[in-house]
Amino acid sequence: MSFRAYAAPAAGKELEPIQLERPSELGPFDVEILVECCGICHSDIHLIDNDWRISSYPLIPGHEVVGKIVRKGALVQNVKEGDRVGVGWQCASCLACEWCERGEEPACDHHVATCVGRPGGYAEYLIADSRFAFPIPEALPSESAAPLLCGGITVFTPLSRFASPSDRVGVIGIGGLGHLALQFARAMGCEVTAFSTSPSKEAEAKRLGAHHFVVSTDEKAMKALANSFDLILSTVTADLNWPMWLSLVRKHGRLQLVGASPGNISVPVMQLVGGQKTISGTIIGGRAGIRKMLAFAARHGVRAQAEVLPLDRVNEAVARVRANQARYRMVLKVQ
Repeated sequence: MSFRAYAAPAAGKELEPIQLERPSELGPFDVEILVECCGICHSDIHLIDNDWRISSYPLIPGHEVVGKIVRKGALVQNVKEGDRVGVGWQCASCLACEWCERGEEPACDHHVATCVGRPGGYAEYLIADSRFAFPIPEALPSESAAPLLCGGITVFTPLSRFASPSDRVGVIGIGGLGHLALQFARAMGCEVTAFSTSPSKEAEAKRLGAHHFVVSTDEKAMKALANSFDLILSTVTADLNWPMWLSLVRKHGRLQLVGASPGNISVPVMQLVGGQKTISGTIIGGRAGIRKMLAFAARHGVRAQAEVLPLDRVNEAVARVRANQARYRMVLKVQ
């Protein structure tokens, strides 16, 4: 039986409808998911354009998938047919190496990306390793849950590792990642400051959880915050004035990068050594972290703010992400 998907025929091209065949048999740990919806992450744009030089065509993007299991392999035990599950950027790993045993599956040398070299979630069906398919709590609507599987875990991972309820946390950028970081940090009990170059975002940032809002181009306001933050989370994909941002971090504090900023980071060594400060980066999160994040989001009302379009309007949705016009995530409705 065939099913519909949307694929980029070549680098940078608009996606076109194609037909794929459902496999007659599944691997022992595989599940087949009838896709309900799929978020559009900016990583999908990088794959469509082959920015990372890892794409092959035709390419079916999509790695923020929510849907219902319709078939499962013979050895699947953790989920059952009919379950609503989510799959993020990673859909398999070796589960035997040092990193997998430590619950750091994204560091596995044999990790498998959901839409790299295999069909992703801009489709009616998706195949994934059941051990990377996570039951979605009932309280989370599918359209809000889908972006959590990549964008949500990307910001939840460093916040859960490095932030304490008494901490002052800053979030740079109020976009697809930043609007989730504000919600998570507020729910964790932190004092949250939102930084943006757009003054118009103040009311929305505070609605999402920020206690304070600062226009990052206001030099006077920025200087007044020197040595103020235990953790600053950069969610932007821009080359910033890193010494200036590091100056806002308290002694023993941390500047954490989750946005794929271009270029290199250059800061004075004594700024790090003298303040005993840390600059670090993280990507998504392991399986245990994703389960924890979904439960936390369900309990505390963390929701991705999403614009929903049907699958056949995928190019319109992708164009909005390219132009940074989404407020704050685009989600494709498949079923």
